[in-house]
Amino acid sequence: MKEHSYQLLEVANGKPIKLWTQGVPVEEDAKQQLTNTAKMPFIFKHLAVMPDVHLGKGSTIGSVIPTVGAIIPAAVGVDIGCGMIAARTSLVAADLPDNLHALRSAIEKAVPHGKTFGKRDQGAWSDVPDQADHAWKALAGRFKAITDKYPKLEKTNNRNHLGTLGTGNHFIEVCLDEAQRVWFMLHSGSRGVGNAIGNTFIELAQADMRQHIANLPDRDLAYFEEGSKHFDDYVEAVGWAQDFAKQNRAVMMHAVIDAARKVIGKPFEANLEAVNCHHNYVQKERHFGQEVLVTRKGAVSAQKGELGIIPGSMGAKSYIVRGLGNEEAFCSCSHGAGRTMSRTKAKKQFTVEDQIRATAHVECRKDKDVIDEIPMAYKNIDAVMEAQRELVEVVHTLRQVVCVKG
Repeated sequence: MKEHSYQLLEVANGKPIKLWTQGVPVEEDAKQQLTNTAKMPFIFKHLAVMPDVHLGKGSTIGSVIPTVGAIIPAAVGVDIGCGMIAARTSLVAADLPDNLHALRSAIEKAVPHGKTFGKRDQGAWSDVPDQADHAWKALAGRFKAITDKYPKLEKTNNRNHLGTLGTGNHFIEVCLDEAQRVWFMLHSGSRGVGNAIGNTFIELAQADMRQHIANLPDRDLAYFEEGSKHFDDYVEAVGWAQDFAKQNRAVMMHAVIDAARKVIGKPFEANLEAVNCHHNYVQKERHFGQEVLVTRKGAVSAQKGELGIIPGSMGAKSYIVRGLGNEEAFCSCSHGAGRTMSRTKAKKQFTVEDQIRATAHVECRKDKDVIDEIPMAYKNIDAVMEAQRELVEVVHTLRQVVCVKG
């Protein structure tokens, strides 16, 4: 009988937890958070836990939560549809300029990011209004159907955030693969409007359950039952936010490629290989012969043959992977390396000099505001990939040469 690479954790009065975490650390607080989720009565079969697992708000990051007849808005979270997009070009390393600062600057000007958002009069976004307009037209009708029911969502950064990166661990990178071919890759989600949708429905779930919330292992596990007042509305809104996130990444990728063409003298093709995948989302899928809702909180779909992206930390390797369709993991894999310490702890423990050393090979910001993204605040990506060898196979190994942080 084949020996599995997951650890089985039995839960009293709950469903079991299967963890693909061999060789990587798992904090006790994360295990407790997983245990709380596993005790919910509508969990299907078991929870699947990815090797980048760590404590999260609402639910554990790096977890796959299959449910029947109910949905937990805080498990999906507020960065709805957050994910990755990558595109391989016809360029090779030798085609890039010797000094990569101009390329980084061009990308920073082309895509509003971090605290520069909204400064479009300074050149940001000037080359892609048509792309954003086209994307918004495809989203606008469904958004109005949502805001007709929930008017406060109209007063959010929705259209204005389409084509913007955001802050935190969101990034844009220029990478080289094992054959020295140039890739563009970025990480972002549904921005302000997704955050508002997430918070709105988390609050509604907690309000709907106010009489029962004390009986939950955690108030963030408040849920909507199928057929309840807000269940269908949430499914509609979260689906829209996921589509917004996918379009947001596509608009930014167009801007990145356009900016690169202005700096790199050699004409090139883009999208020779392309991947656009969520890692914070929920959708209906069929597993073990039954239709279930699968919430992936910091996890990527890895159906057999499906391409996905597993980024390492700033300055570490990243991977384009192909799913192996492991049913025990609900056909999923990790969404990255996973943090080993909080942002606050990283800023206390490391210095700008540490950041400079860790990112010596990357053209990127090297200042106190990005210390929390230092590679040493994350798990070892090699160990993470080894722990999920039954879940995915590596198609390409990428290393960053330019990184723009939000």
